[in-house]
Amino acid sequence: MLQISKAIALPDSEIELSAVRSQGAGGQNVNKVATAIHLRFDIAASSLPDRIKTRLLELSDNRITKEGVVVIKAQSHRTQEQNREEALKRLKELIQSAMIVPKKRKPTIPSRGAQEKRLDSKTKRGQVKALRGKVTDD
Repeated sequence: MLQISKAIALPDSEIELSAVRSQGAGGQNVNKVATAIHLRFDIAASSLPDRIKTRLLELSDNRITKEGVVVIKAQSHRTQEQNREEALKRLKELIQSAMIVPKKRKPTIPSRGAQEKRLDSKTKRGQVKALRGKVTDD
């Protein structure tokens, strides 16, 4: 059971974990032992609330496939158990990030004083630039 929040928990049956061999350097141990973990989590078939499902599917995260499956590979640790915990932690953080609803932006209008100040600075700047022109003898 993966506890996401006080009200939301995912049963272990919805999370598919499989052990695979790690990539990269590491000597003979890497070639013999399957310590990396592949985590697969189907968003549509999960018991998450619908609003979190839709927010997860709308995320532009490269760990989420077009079919709506979260794929996480954890291989930074030497033991399978540590990599399993790392993969579950990443899944939990991903779901928690989808639970946060961003605030709506309220459009604002600059005050009259701010507009006048902006226009005054523009005219002053234009005068400074005009004074940089060539000097002609008349």
